[in-house]
Amino acid sequence: MYKSMYMTCQKVWLDRYVVVLISEVSANIEGLIVQFSLSLVGTHIDAVYHTSVVLGGIEYFFGQGIQTSQAGTTHHGNPMEVIDIGHTDLPMELILEYLESLKQIYTAESYDLFMKNCNNFSNDFSMFLVGKGIPDHITSLPQTVLNTPFGQILRPQLDSAMRSITQAPTPTPPAQMGTSSTASDIVTLTSGGSINKASQAKVINATTLQDVSLHLDAARSRCAVILFTSATCPPCKLVHPVYEDLAVEVGDKATLLKVDIDKAYELASEYGITATPTFITFLESQQENRWSGANPSQLRGNVSLLIQAALHPHTKLNVQSLLGVDLRPILFTKLPPLEKLKAKMGNVAEEPIIKSVLAFIAARDSSTNSVVTTVPDLSAFNIFLDESKNLPLENLFPLIDLLRLALVDPRISGFFAELGNFSTIARLLDRINSQSPCPYSLNLVALHMCCNLFSSPIFKRLILQDAVFSSLLVRLLSASFLDDSHSTIRSSAASLAFNIAAANHKLRKEERHQGLPNDETVELLASLFETLGTELIDADTIKQLVAVIGLLVYLAPQDGEIFDLCMAMDAEGLVKEKERITGADQVVKDVGRVLLAKGLSNH
Repeated sequence: MYKSMYMTCQKVWLDRYVVVLISEVSANIEGLIVQFSLSLVGTHIDAVYHTSVVLGGIEYFFGQGIQTSQAGTTHHGNPMEVIDIGHTDLPMELILEYLESLKQIYTAESYDLFMKNCNNFSNDFSMFLVGKGIPDHITSLPQTVLNTPFGQILRPQLDSAMRSITQAPTPTPPAQMGTSSTASDIVTLTSGGSINKASQAKVINATTLQDVSLHLDAARSRCAVILFTSATCPPCKLVHPVYEDLAVEVGDKATLLKVDIDKAYELASEYGITATPTFITFLESQQENRWSGANPSQLRGNVSLLIQAALHPHTKLNVQSLLGVDLRPILFTKLPPLEKLKAKMGNVAEEPIIKSVLAFIAARDSSTNSVVTTVPDLSAFNIFLDESKNLPLENLFPLIDLLRLALVDPRISGFFAELGNFSTIARLLDRINSQSPCPYSLNLVALHMCCNLFSSPIFKRLILQDAVFSSLLVRLLSASFLDDSHSTIRSSAASLAFNIAAANHKLRKEERHQGLPNDETVELLASLFETLGTELIDADTIKQLVAVIGLLVYLAPQDGEIFDLCMAMDAEGLVKEKERITGADQVVKDVGRVLLAKGLSNH
């Protein structure tokens, strides 16, 4: 069995398959529970399960917070069953962001054997990765026990007896299984139990034209270097250590490839290599420079110039206050009296799935039941929402508010994000956008609901990359900014615009690609400039709008419509004029006096 599990994990490492390991919690304790379960609780229990999720050779489980280990090396020993539940194409960065959001839910202090255990975590994580959870007979077992009189009586004793096992420390640090020719993600735990990714860039060995093409294409928005070398070339050995050090120093600013021409004749012929070492540099996939010789100073100098050419001129501007803005999303988490919300729903509140969602929200926000976190049937909730999109507006409002409250939980926002084209929420937004004018209460709760979509890292990425959905958001924002009767609408719209701009800024800055489609960015900026030009907004809203403008303009394509719009609408003068209202706010000064004054000067 263990050999089979190990082979499965090797498959996981290579192919991004996701497996669930099912183990016995403890052979001794489990034996007693199984033996006496019928007489004590009136129900026969076959086993007491511990589950974990394996991805990329790393085993993820919940005990002392979210923990990780090399697959198959935890204190729970060999698994009794291995379930291959599917394949994920989600990028590792996104998965780690999601786990980071879950650490606020799955803390060591919140562990509860019956209501919040390893199986709840495995179910949530697998739902996120592949859209389906672990077997129902595992997740339902605690409630089966609690539904019996003796189960309730024995609950404290069982919870206490199992603590030393379920919350034992991780025996070994996480490690990778298998090898890869590319820089790999290594998952570690900080002392506080959070999950971080440590990536150490390294030279990528390429042997085929396809290898080189793929890596150059991946680096098309920045730069790359290819070193052509040979095992029989003594000068090459002098530059190998320098080249390896450079890869670590430049990190993700450049991709460094190495080709051994003794093993890659086709590549040597394609690039006309007649001597080694030879270096070729690429800027945005186009050949930029070429030289031969083992001169470390020349190598370092040329790579430095290459990276400078690849970097956007905005990186040379002193806008530290703008770049220091807290990019965490603005969420609207205030809980209204649930009885009043139910009353507004009318008969809808009696639907089983609505009762379940209301109970989940009440339990989640109750200090006495803070450990209850099992999410309701999200598939049923999605179907109900989709069927309710044409409800009368007075009935649609409380349903959108219920969705707003549910989306605060990243597990729920992550679920809706993974639905194709955000179909359900997109149809709800389309209905709301079709109202002219949109009723105040519906408009406000729609803005708050959209802000809460950003509780999940997967939504933050996918929102920006889906032209249809991002267009729906910008339409909602544009109409909301035009509302000159309600300051709360404009303020809430500014919050949603900030969430969009912050997510887009992170993509540009960290991954060097445009997230929000260009047309939507231009339309959003035009609405922001128009709103900023009115006298109807207060100082705090002005500060937020200027920060949004700054985040949308910073690192924007230099030859695109964004710069043209800024010039045409005199964005510099518009922002500078608002300094008299915002006083000495440094972000406003950074955007007006530096970014818009100097960052557009070469356009």
